[in-house]
Amino acid sequence: MSQQPGRLGLAHRAESAVRHGWARTHHQWRSSLSFRVVVVTMLLGLLVLGAVGTYLYGAIAQGLVDSRQQIAAEDSLRLAKDAQRQILYTDQTESIAQVTQFATELVKSYRQDAGNERRYVVLSRTENNTAPVSIGPIESNEIGVRFIPDSLRQAVSGSPDRQHLQVATIEEDGHEIPAVIVGQQVDLPLVRTYGLYFIYPMDREQQIMGLIGQTFLLGAAALVLLVGAIAFVVTRLVADPVRRAARIAERFAEGNLGERMRVKGEDDLARLATSFNAMAASLQQQIAELEDLSRVQQRFVSDVSHELRTPLTTIRMAGDLIHDSRADFDPAVARSAELLRGEVDRFEALLADLLEISRFDARAAVLETEATDLRSCVERVVAAHRTLAQRKGSALVVDQPDEPVVADMDARRIERILRNLVANAIEHGEGGPIEIALGQNDSAVAVTVRDHGIGLRPGEAALVFTRFWRADPARARTTGGTGLGLAIALEDARLHAGRLEAWGAPGEGSCFRLTLPRKAQVTITGSPLPLSPTAEQAPAPTAEDGSGRVTGPERVGTTASGEPDR
Repeated sequence: MSQQPGRLGLAHRAESAVRHGWARTHHQWRSSLSFRVVVVTMLLGLLVLGAVGTYLYGAIAQGLVDSRQQIAAEDSLRLAKDAQRQILYTDQTESIAQVTQFATELVKSYRQDAGNERRYVVLSRTENNTAPVSIGPIESNEIGVRFIPDSLRQAVSGSPDRQHLQVATIEEDGHEIPAVIVGQQVDLPLVRTYGLYFIYPMDREQQIMGLIGQTFLLGAAALVLLVGAIAFVVTRLVADPVRRAARIAERFAEGNLGERMRVKGEDDLARLATSFNAMAASLQQQIAELEDLSRVQQRFVSDVSHELRTPLTTIRMAGDLIHDSRADFDPAVARSAELLRGEVDRFEALLADLLEISRFDARAAVLETEATDLRSCVERVVAAHRTLAQRKGSALVVDQPDEPVVADMDARRIERILRNLVANAIEHGEGGPIEIALGQNDSAVAVTVRDHGIGLRPGEAALVFTRFWRADPARARTTGGTGLGLAIALEDARLHAGRLEAWGAPGEGSCFRLTLPRKAQVTITGSPLPLSPTAEQAPAPTAEDGSGRVTGPERVGTTASGEPDR
């Protein structure tokens, strides 16, 4: 009983090693083309060699047996004729003793133990012999009548004029070996018909077949390994250029647009490399053209925005003067002065947003971070929008912890994000309550802005952060937005290495969640607040793909994070 745990532990380790080996083999099979080709080639080679080897082995064995049977038949026929001749001319026919002595000497004279051709002789009474007296059976050695098959004895008894041959198994020195047994009927004095049997052991043929089998096995193993090695080399010749192409394509995708494949020769792989290089050159040219166009567009937006500031300042001064004097105008002109000032304010805001977007596009935006309590930012934003919320009939409900929610942030940019979120919630909240919640965990702080308005249709959450995008173009805005607010908010969140995500469902409203790292250069492991109303906690940290777009796990309704808003 004391050895039972040890055996169980050994069995468990063996099972674990088998599972680990199978897992590694399965992984190698899935990940390596060379491994699959070599294994398949070796298996097919093994099957072909097995089939061919089996056929050749059987053919050689049958050839040896046929040759041995032919030699045995010719030798036994010669000896049987000689025996019958001696029987005819013998004078030892007066008594059973003389016949027995003659038959014994005859059998012993035909026995052969030396050399490669061994031969044993047996003389036994036939089954249809009716003579009143008998002798024997007489055997040349221990290989005797018990090894003569009954079917052969019956054949010899039934056909006295023919020679009969059969392959049977005999036992010699404790080993079973095949043997060719040839029988023919002879007529002895006094005792009448007897069967004379010659036994030819085929141990030499058995040894030859054993040697041939070993040679086949060793040759097949060596040939399979050789075929596997050849398949490995040939596969490497094909797979290595493909691997190099994959590595170059990966580096090309990472932004190294100057990567090219080496062209060698004129074969299919060379044509592949040529086509890849042509494609890469075309893509590089198109990307360069797009970058030039993007730079031109960015420069145009920046230049236009700067150039508009001077005339806008003049328009502002003139508009303010007209607005201040509106009491002296008739009501229609006074109203026009008020509309002029409102549109100038909106134009000024749009121009400021365009300048900010141009800074983001030029990668000129700079953070000025310091440890800040997120609650103070929320309080200032709520205070600034309370009048607008009352006008729209929405209540601003803030749920925040008692302890400080501190993170390294640029307070000006974070307040700008929150202003956009709260203003959007009020605009689309349909007079319902606007719920603002704050939370924190070990790696991040977060704030959500939830409304209960029209919500987002499927697919719209992927567009809400797009510049100038609107969920309903026919819907009139009352808050004077520029259409760039959420695009700028997204860039501000990315600048903090944070996330800005959206969720929405028709008739259920929408929710925006801003998640920021507590410390700069710290990876966010999870948001402390749920995004959708049915989620208790964000189940897994989201990831950022190669384009910088943040993606998160799928939730109920429509969600998005990264590039777009309403």
